[in-house]
Amino acid sequence: MEENSENINIEIKLFLEAIFQKYGYDFRNYSLAHIKRRILHRLSVSHIGSISIMQDRVLRDPDFLQQILLDFSINVTEMFRDPDFYKAIRKEVVPLLKTYPFIKIWHAGCSTGEEVYSMAILLQEEGLLERTQIYATDFNQKVIKSAKEGIYSVENVKEYTQNYLRAGGKESFSDYYTAHYDRIMMNKDLCENVLFTHHNLVTDSVFSEVNLVICRNVLIYFERVLQNRVVGLFKDSLLSGGILCLGSKESLQFNEHAQHFSPLVAKEKIYRKNYMIPNLLDD
Repeated sequence: MEENSENINIEIKLFLEAIFQKYGYDFRNYSLAHIKRRILHRLSVSHIGSISIMQDRVLRDPDFLQQILLDFSINVTEMFRDPDFYKAIRKEVVPLLKTYPFIKIWHAGCSTGEEVYSMAILLQEEGLLERTQIYATDFNQKVIKSAKEGIYSVENVKEYTQNYLRAGGKESFSDYYTAHYDRIMMNKDLCENVLFTHHNLVTDSVFSEVNLVICRNVLIYFERVLQNRVVGLFKDSLLSGGILCLGSKESLQFNEHAQHFSPLVAKEKIYRKNYMIPNLLDD
């Protein structure tokens, strides 16, 4: 049994290396447990005999690669996920954002967009949306397309409404969407200042200089070396005094860039980038 598991792990490493060499997508430092679950699931539902056979197919079939990319995407999301986080944003972060004449936000790993629309609603209620530019990015083009459309299942509306109210919503959640049979469509005015675009945290460079980075429940799927790289990317993207928001199970505690941040709301994993102190000896 241990030998079989070892062989599977070797096949997975070769599979990820093949995707990187052929297409440039780098999953080699993702959590092995996460990637292994996704690969074995795809193996089962596709009725493919082995990972090696699946590797041959992905090398020859770019359409199959798109399915693999969707499998590897981190798409666990919902409107106003973790309502206490949004309450903390209203109470502790919004007053800081209001001091800027123009606000730039990077929502990294935006998935299908539910949390992007949640933030847009919050900013609108706080009178900030009109002077905010939101960059919502993901490495998967299919989920970016879905996020742009802003169409979601009506089955989730009750849960979304409860989340919105618990997050300190000031209006009626139903004001922000239009219902069409079994779907809801988010109001287009929410994304007038949102740019949904491709960006790969693993291989791409600094996206923009921003006041706020939101990347929640993504780092937990990365190995330590990749976590260090991505937090470094966020550090370099944030202006001094900028805000970094991570997920409830994530932390900067053991990250090599931790010294550049201070907790703003420790419980909700909201950090502030330390101000740079100029070195007067350089003058």
